Amino acid sequence: MIGKKNIVFGFLYLVLTASLGPLMIVKHFPAVGNAEAAKQEQLGKLQQGLGNDFMDENLEPMKPAQIAKLNAQSILSLSSRINAEEPVDEVRNAHAHGNLEALLNIAAGFLLCFVAISRRFKQVISWTFIAGAVLHSGLLYLTQGLQVSWAATLASSPITYLGPILVLAALAMAGVAALVGFRGEIVRDYQ
Repeated sequence: MIGKKNIVFGFLYLVLTASLGPLMIVKHFPAVGNAEAAKQEQLGKLQQGLGNDFMDENLEPMKPAQIAKLNAQSILSLSSRINAEEPVDEVRNAHAHGNLEALLNIAAGFLLCFVAISRRFKQVISWTFIAGAVLHSGLLYLTQGLQVSWAATLASSPITYLGPILVLAALAMAGVAALVGFRGEIVRDYQ
């Protein structure tokens, strides 16, 4: 059965992507927590100033420069918090794509068991799904989540587009295979 390799790959890839997601979040989460604490501190100072009608501790009106500095520090702390979240968002992106492409491989593997098409066409569909997952979400994991330098170099080349193109091509081929050869029962692979 040609689809068996997609089913096996899909389940193993799902275990890998599901386990790497939280691991990578833990790696980036402390920076987010520190930025959140700094943001809360600065916004607390601004809120306190607003609550006191911008009077200092001696109950004297704050100078415009002091108020501007307080505002600037608060804005910069908000910006730092947003910037700290960016790596976490990238990891979530890789995690979601990895899980999706694992499930697509499982579904494709099952589909290939139920279509009566040439063995060669089944192999092309099967390997295209696997290659697409590895070159798309696999590369996302290596570059964004694990920050592997050689993968980042590879990702900056035109090969970056190959993974998503292969996934889309595999989906299109699977659709054609289902259209012309779907049977309601498991079929034997033939030449």
